[in-house]
Amino acid sequence: MRETTARVTIVIPNYNGLKFMEPCFRSLEQQKEKNFKILVVDNGSTDGSAEWLKERKIPAIFLKENTGFTGAVNVGIKACTTPYVILLNNDTEVEPDYVKELVKIMDSSPRIFSASSKISQMYHKEQMDDAGDMYSLLGWAYQRGVGQSSAGFNKPCSVFSACAAAAIYRTEVFEEIGYFDPAHFAYLEDVDVGYRARIYGYKNVYCPTAKVFHVGSGTSGSKYNSFKVKLAARNNVYLNYKNMPALQLLVNLIPLLIGTGIKYLFFKKKGFAKDYTEGFLEGIRTVRKTRKVKFRFSHLKNYVMIECNLIWGTFLYVWEFLKRRMK
Repeated sequence: MRETTARVTIVIPNYNGLKFMEPCFRSLEQQKEKNFKILVVDNGSTDGSAEWLKERKIPAIFLKENTGFTGAVNVGIKACTTPYVILLNNDTEVEPDYVKELVKIMDSSPRIFSASSKISQMYHKEQMDDAGDMYSLLGWAYQRGVGQSSAGFNKPCSVFSACAAAAIYRTEVFEEIGYFDPAHFAYLEDVDVGYRARIYGYKNVYCPTAKVFHVGSGTSGSKYNSFKVKLAARNNVYLNYKNMPALQLLVNLIPLLIGTGIKYLFFKKKGFAKDYTEGFLEGIRTVRKTRKVKFRFSHLKNYVMIECNLIWGTFLYVWEFLKRRMK
């Protein structure tokens, strides 16, 4: 796995994920494609992860403190010398063709920035977890296919962004569009970087032949919690401010406000209204600390395509919602 001619490095961010390490690495050892590198970036774990990695002589970078998902993967990506980098959560297990299929789809076009895997739920393998991420006019990012049968979603297609829990990226493009935004810390950082790639004219695609099983919320601990709700609300503000030019923000203002109101009511019902409000207001207060993508007329066509994608993403979300309600 350490050949100098390797074309891909698998970067695994870890924070107190010792219990996930063994099955994750066992699945990587079973890959049909053997010529790849592994690099773990440990975020100051205190559960014995660092010792486990050192005992097994697994290549790793040990950070002194938790820098979040964004901090860890940025360190890993910048340390890579391969043309491709796979970001893989520690709470995953991949099938034997995983690496080979991701490299294959990236080789198919130099305009592909990222490819998202076919992610099924670890403990309910018959159900999808993510088939690429989508974004909507309402300011909602959502997992394509989540909760649906994993027997489907077998066709490659374009997606708004790759789910960074298990995705491959073209390393050199980060130098052009920027790395994962450290201000995000975690959540929506993958949609943000995928959005930027689209502004620059790159594609984000879905690779159904690269299959992975994902525990989900392995680090944060649950689907909804105070920490996650607050960060996601804040990062949603960052995401729109950074990537939408002033005119696009103005055009989309009403649906974005409607989306924010609906989300508030949703989290109020879940008991997280205060956390959502605090996160949203923090995003408004601190939005200037993020780096806004500079508008260029050469990217105008890409902005138009993105707006069309947002409309399409909204339609798909509403359609899937109505189908679930009718069942």
